[in-house]
Amino acid sequence: MKKIYNRSLLLTLSIIIILSITSVIPVLGVKYDKVDVGGMPFGVKFYSKGLVVVGFTEIETEIGMKTPAYDAGLRVNDIITHVNGDEVKTSDDFIKKIEESDSAIQITYVRDGNNCTVSFTPSLSTDGKKRTGMWIRDTTAGIGTVTYMIHETGEFAGLGHGICDSDTGELLKMDRGTVVDVQISGISKGVAGTPGELKGYFTSDKSGVLLGNTVCGVYGVMSDAPDEVCPQHNIEVADRSEVYSGKACIWCTVDSDGPCRYEIEIGEINRDSKDNRSFEVTVIDPALLSKTGGIVQGMSGSPIIQNGKLIGAITHVLIGDPAKGYGIFIENMINAAE
Repeated sequence: MKKIYNRSLLLTLSIIIILSITSVIPVLGVKYDKVDVGGMPFGVKFYSKGLVVVGFTEIETEIGMKTPAYDAGLRVNDIITHVNGDEVKTSDDFIKKIEESDSAIQITYVRDGNNCTVSFTPSLSTDGKKRTGMWIRDTTAGIGTVTYMIHETGEFAGLGHGICDSDTGELLKMDRGTVVDVQISGISKGVAGTPGELKGYFTSDKSGVLLGNTVCGVYGVMSDAPDEVCPQHNIEVADRSEVYSGKACIWCTVDSDGPCRYEIEIGEINRDSKDNRSFEVTVIDPALLSKTGGIVQGMSGSPIIQNGKLIGAITHVLIGDPAKGYGIFIENMINAAE
C-alpha cells in the first residue's frame, strides 16, 4: 500500500485548482475614496514561482518501496526552481529533466526564503519510469468574486484573501497570471462539515491581467471593465472605525441573474485586524440560505455594504456552520493594493 506523507486541509474560501497563464505589468497602487462595487464572478489562471512540493508517495520498484526525494531531505512547501542548474517553471519541465537523467540529479529549491540544493537518484518504478516520489504543483485556477473596481483604469480587487496552495495552505508566490470571464453554472450547497461551492466555467481566454497576490486579496486590471453589471457606482469607502455590529448586505452572483443583494449581519469586530479576518459575518437572507446554505467557495470577495458605504468583503466560511464566516475591512484590501 502506498503511504501519503503530508496533505493538509484548508478552512478558507481558497479558490480551486487546474490550468495556465500569461504576463505581468507593474502594480498601480492608488488609494481611493470612492469605487464601483463588484459582486460579479471572475476566473483566475495563476502560475506560481517555481514548483511547489505538496506531498510525497512511495514508489514501487523491483527491490521494494522507495521514497528518494523525501529521503534526500525535501519537504512539503519547498519550492523547486532548478534541476541540474536549469530553471524549471512547469511540471512538464521537471518530468523531462528527470527522464533525461542518467544518474543522480541536483535540485535547487527555496525553503523559508533560503536557497538550498540536494542531490539524489530517482527510482526506476515497476512501470519503467524514473520517479522522485514527489507531488508538485505549478499552476492554480479557479473562481472568485470581484470586490471593487476603478472605472477610469480598470483596476480591480477580489477574493479578500490570497490564492493559497490547496494542499499546504501557503500563500503562493505569483510568477504571472490572467483574469478570465466566468459563467456560473450551478451550486453545491453548503452543509455543516462540508463547505459548498459555486460551479462555473471560463468563457474567455483572457479579460485582464493579475498583478498581485496578498493575504488581503488579489489585484489586477480588467481589459474591458464590466461596468454594465456593477450593482453600485461611485460608492464611498468606509474606514474601519465606521463598521458596526448589526445589519448589512452583500452583493454576489450565484446564478445567471448576475449580482444580487442579500442580507447579512455583522458580529464581533476586531478593529486591530491587519489581515483577512476583521469581523464575523452571518448570512440571514432566506433567499441566499435557500440557494447556497450560506457562504460557499467562490463567494469570497463578495462586497459588503453597510450604511451606504463599502466596508469590506466576505473571506471565510465556518466549516461547522456555512451560514457564518468572516469578512475583511475594505481598508485592509486597499492598503494591500499599494
